[in-house]
Amino acid sequence: MSKTFAFVFPGQGSQSVGMLDAWGGHPVVAETLREASEALGEDVGALIHAGPKEALALTTNTQPVMLVAGIAAWRVWCAEGGALPAAVAGHSLGEYSALVASGVLSLAQAAPLVRLRAAAMQEAVPVGVGAMAAILGLESAKVIAGCAEATASFGAGSTDVVEAVNFNDPAQTVIAGTRAGVEKACEVLKAAGAKRALPLPVSAPFHSSLMKPAAEKLRAALTALELGAPRIPVVNNVDVAVQQDADAIRDALYRQAFGPVRWVECVQALKARGVTHVIECGPGKVLAGMTKRIDPELVGASLFDPATLAETKELLA
Repeated sequence: MSKTFAFVFPGQGSQSVGMLDAWGGHPVVAETLREASEALGEDVGALIHAGPKEALALTTNTQPVMLVAGIAAWRVWCAEGGALPAAVAGHSLGEYSALVASGVLSLAQAAPLVRLRAAAMQEAVPVGVGAMAAILGLESAKVIAGCAEATASFGAGSTDVVEAVNFNDPAQTVIAGTRAGVEKACEVLKAAGAKRALPLPVSAPFHSSLMKPAAEKLRAALTALELGAPRIPVVNNVDVAVQQDADAIRDALYRQAFGPVRWVECVQALKARGVTHVIECGPGKVLAGMTKRIDPELVGASLFDPATLAETKELLA
């Protein structure tokens, strides 16, 4: 049986202090860190190596460091003779890594862009005003309905809102909105049969309509960038579509900031393209786990250090 594979890139939440140390100063990783540091005007390698954890967790740092870590692993794969995947995708922020891998954005373009995205998202909703929670053990249609019920309960004219924003796997959907909205939805959804409603340690309600002001700033920055033609198809989050046209790619990134991450459908779309193996490129194993829960027929694996690089080569041989 032929092995058709895709690479997928993780987003926020998979970062950890020292997450690139295992590469042991691999020249490709060192060069990637140098490039990103130059683009951002700070030592990204030192931040990743030494942290502290609290600094890495600041969204303005998390977004660039996760981009860099994903691209470092990708470039090592390519430098060590790895074949190009049939398609790429990325979860939320990971979509920017996928676009760099595909040649649409350079790392020098993407690093300042994701930092601007992060800062704009944080400015759009002050810390403490927004919230997110993971809803476990309830199908997504019921989560959507529960969010609508919770929002409606505040009455017309209320600014409180809650929406389903990350469709991660068939039994895990993340919701986001105002703190009161998310708390109300957690109550409603538990009553509707959710096994758990876990508040997430994030500083803004990502991918909710509250991010619209951030998206406008992002759109202005995207307009100023020259985009390359994708050399690998990128399945985007917001439409679960592959775009070739630069303006369509810009528009999808703009809408992704305040639109849901349709990850279940993205993985299904990869399978529909003939993909049998989904390789998570970058720190952690979050997406590999989701892959198996979305479709047990797919093989999910992770690539984030020399050992997993060797395993991935063997798996795809």
